[in-house]
Amino acid sequence: MRYTLRVWRQTGPDARGRLVEYAVDGVTPDMSFLELLDVLNERLLLDGDEPVAFDHDCREGICGMCGLVIDGVAHGPEKATTTCQLHMRHFDPAVPIVVEPWRAAPFPVVRDLVVDRSALDRVIEAGGYISAPAGAAPDAHAVPVPKPAADTAFDAAACIGCGACVAACPNGSAMLFTAAKVTHLGLLPQGQPERHSRAADMLRTQDELGFGGCTQTGACTAVCPKGIPLDTIARLNHDVLAAALRSPR
Repeated sequence: MRYTLRVWRQTGPDARGRLVEYAVDGVTPDMSFLELLDVLNERLLLDGDEPVAFDHDCREGICGMCGLVIDGVAHGPEKATTTCQLHMRHFDPAVPIVVEPWRAAPFPVVRDLVVDRSALDRVIEAGGYISAPAGAAPDAHAVPVPKPAADTAFDAAACIGCGACVAACPNGSAMLFTAAKVTHLGLLPQGQPERHSRAADMLRTQDELGFGGCTQTGACTAVCPKGIPLDTIARLNHDVLAAALRSPR
């Protein structure tokens, strides 16, 4: 099959970007979207043109490196998947496909479809850790954890930090990402000493980095490849409020 792509091309952070149209032949329904870009880049290289820069690594839906806005949807039209797990059978060859990078002020474009997502690392550095000595693995396993808390913490820890929640949010908010990191530590016994300060510090850093505020639109959960639920944000807000009530006046 032949597909028509309209791909965002931008030579650098300060350059003016534009959509460039390409036709890609020899596409099969079982190809992933990243394999489609591979085919395009192979042709561009043979023609002596610059290939399209895009992020990728494991291509197994694990690492969170791949991140594209496809036809206006973060990670593309197929729900609960990463771009690398999106296949061409979900697209109509007669309809052009628009491919853009993540759009958020804290995610500056590096080149073409590659953005700098290190702002998410800064949020984790602000409090995504524990100071309580947990010992070796057998010691940690000996600490009783209620099953509902363990299940919720495990679900939140599934966040791969791809940034799709930020790209999908009309405000460019990272609340779902921050809430997932706060939740998976805050529900475990080892994470209790910093539970409330962690939430406050990570949220403050998120705001300082230029992420927008959360207005509970739910666009983040709709595109999250790991299905992090919206009530994770409510848990973050609860811990931030508790931190404010605990702070000296």
